[in-house]
Amino acid sequence: MWKGRSSVRMNGAGSCEGEAGAEQYFTRSLTAKAPMEMGSRSTGKFYRIPEGKGPHSVGCTDLMTGDAVEGSFLRLYYPCDATDNEEAAWIPDKEYYQGLSDFLNMYRVVGERLFQYYVGSVTCPAKSNAAFKPGEKYPLLVFSHGLGAFRTIYSAICIEMASQGFIVAAVEHRDESASATYYCKKKSVSEPEESTSNMEKEWIYYRKLKTGEEERCLRHKQVQQRVQECTRALDLILKIDSGEEVTNVLNSNFDWSSLKDSVDTSRIAVMGHSFGGATVIESLSKEIRFSRCGISLDPWMLPVGDDVYQNSVQQPLLIINSEKFQWADNVLKMKKLISNDTTKKMITIKGTVHQSFPDFTFVSGDMIGRFFKLKGEIDPNEAIDISNHASLAFLQKHLSLNKDFDKWDPLVDGVGPNVIPGTNIDLSATEPE
Repeated sequence: MWKGRSSVRMNGAGSCEGEAGAEQYFTRSLTAKAPMEMGSRSTGKFYRIPEGKGPHSVGCTDLMTGDAVEGSFLRLYYPCDATDNEEAAWIPDKEYYQGLSDFLNMYRVVGERLFQYYVGSVTCPAKSNAAFKPGEKYPLLVFSHGLGAFRTIYSAICIEMASQGFIVAAVEHRDESASATYYCKKKSVSEPEESTSNMEKEWIYYRKLKTGEEERCLRHKQVQQRVQECTRALDLILKIDSGEEVTNVLNSNFDWSSLKDSVDTSRIAVMGHSFGGATVIESLSKEIRFSRCGISLDPWMLPVGDDVYQNSVQQPLLIINSEKFQWADNVLKMKKLISNDTTKKMITIKGTVHQSFPDFTFVSGDMIGRFFKLKGEIDPNEAIDISNHASLAFLQKHLSLNKDFDKWDPLVDGVGPNVIPGTNIDLSATEPE
C-alpha cells in the first residue's frame, strides 16, 4: 500500500512523503474525518469499490494451506456463475484494523474503533464462495500487495481482471511487510475448547525498522520471501488445476475440485503494487514459470537486488506509475531495467497518487481523500480504468489472448487522455549527458 523510504521529505503540497510521512498523513486523515466522509454503517453503500466491467460475474474465496508460517495464504478471485451469495467482507478481521493502527502509529484501541466505524460495513463486489464458472481455461494472475497492505485491499483491480476472464491469486505476504496476517496452528491440549475447531489464528504484524537498521537490507530480504510466497501460490493453484486435493484449513464451503483443468497453464503472469511492484520484478528474474510477462504498478525499487539489473529480467514488463509519487532515483532504476527493450514499457497516469491503486481511494470522501493523498486530481474510477485497460491490453499481447483488449493498445504506449509515455519526473539533473 505504501512503500518505505529511509528518509522523509516534504512535497509541494506540504505533506510528508516516505514511510513515516505516509503514517503521519493517514493517521491525521482518519482522526479528522467526519462520518459523511467515509463509508460508515450509515453511508457504506454510498462509497463503493467498483464492480468488474467484464462479461463475467466474480466470486472470491480464501485459501490457506499448512499450519505454519511457511504455508500459503491467498484470496482467489475468479469468474463465477450467477448467484445470490453475499458480497465478501473487505477487511475480514478486527486484527487487520489493529495492524493498520500499528503501521500508522495509532493506538490500537483508537484505530480499531475508527476503522470499524468508517469502513466496517464496506464489502468488495465479489460473491463470497460463489460457484466457480467452468467450461473454459482461464489465464492466471498472481498479485502481490504493497507495504502495510494485505490480500483484500486491491479488490478493484483483482475483480476487474476476474470479470474479464482471469483467475487471480492475491497473495497475503508473511514477511512482516503486511499490516497484519496470520496462519492457523493447532491448539495446544491445555487450551480450553471454545469452538469445535482445533485450530487457532497466530497473528503476524508489520515490523517497523529498528533504530539504526539499514532499510535496503531488510526490504531485500523480505522481497526474497515474497517471491517464494508467490511461487508457492502458483504451485498451489497448479496442483488444484491438476486435480490434486488440497486441504484448506479455513472454514469454507467452496468446491476446489471445480477448478480442475480450468487454468491455462501456458498463460501465467504476475502483477503487484509498490513493494508488490518490486516483488513482480524479482519474481520475473527468479521464477521461470512467470515466463510470459509482468505488470508493476508504481513500483518501489529499493528492495530490488543489484543482480536483477544485469539482464536477468527477459520477460515483457509494463510499469504503470502515478504522477505524484515517483522520484528521480527510483525512476532511473526502472529505466535501467527497461533499457532499450521494446517489450518493456513505462507509462504515467496524470493526476494520480500512490494510493490511486488500492481500494482506500474509493471509500474515502473527495475532500479528505484528496487533502491526505488518498485520492489524486483525477476521478479514482477513471484512474483505475486507465490502469486496468492498459494492463489488459498488455496481457492480451503477451499472453496471446483472443480478446478485444487490443482496443486499449494506445494506453500501453502512453497515448490517450490522462496518460503519458515514460515519466513526468525531470531526470535531466541526474542522467549523464
